[in-house]
Amino acid sequence: MTQISILGCGWLGLPLAKALLENGISINGSTTSVEKISLLENLGIQPFLIALESNNVSGNIETFLRGSKTLIIDIPPKLRGNSKEDFVGKIETFIPFIEKSAIENVLFISSTSVYGNTSTALSVTEDTETCPETESGRQLVLAEQLLQSNSNFKTTILRFGGLIGEDRHPVKFLAGRENLENPEAPINLIHQKDCIGIILKIVCHTEPVEVWNEIFNAVASFHPSREAYYTQKANEFNLALPKFNHEKLSIGKTILNGKIKTILNYTFTEPNL
Repeated sequence: MTQISILGCGWLGLPLAKALLENGISINGSTTSVEKISLLENLGIQPFLIALESNNVSGNIETFLRGSKTLIIDIPPKLRGNSKEDFVGKIETFIPFIEKSAIENVLFISSTSVYGNTSTALSVTEDTETCPETESGRQLVLAEQLLQSNSNFKTTILRFGGLIGEDRHPVKFLAGRENLENPEAPINLIHQKDCIGIILKIVCHTEPVEVWNEIFNAVASFHPSREAYYTQKANEFNLALPKFNHEKLSIGKTILNGKIKTILNYTFTEPNL
């Protein structure tokens, strides 16, 4: 039976693990929470308590990687607020363990935050130069480069837009707020179901097309303005309407997903969000 190791069984990693199990793939899954070990075990996931630090890896990382040819890294940087986490240091510390293992392919979950904002007319492809404006975006770019430059394994970068799901929607954080910027900026979102569907397409790929050592932008082909979209969603959820400031010029970008459709032949299940 094929086995895959998933570093980070969180909001995306856990349902992804379930989907892979349903496709007949054995899963080694990691968590940083002792309380979550029994949950993973009950789902049929081989659980591992693993934590990456900038100068140390705690947990049985060798056994976690053993028997897998594919590794999925889904541990986003925790750099909001005053946090100064060294995410790049974590990846640097982890890489020697990957090198010593039998891992051949690494799928690194990144973000479209690696691209900068200019005018709303900017269309972004995977060939667009990265220009992150946040610390998390900057560290993601460096982590991407570290992994893709390593010749011991092939790394594919999957850059997700804003994540939404049945239990997660950004309008809940915007409801009732005032003076929100960039009302005319396009949204770049993707549903959890499509995140999982795209990952399955990559790791289960059997067609004679190379999907490793690639970069993919993963967002839905649905880009209404922030104001139009979040006003509509607030009405649908019976939430207080967000209010946008039109005094400043809106800046933003439209993330294009052409490679997802052409190389992976992927059809979005939640195209209109």
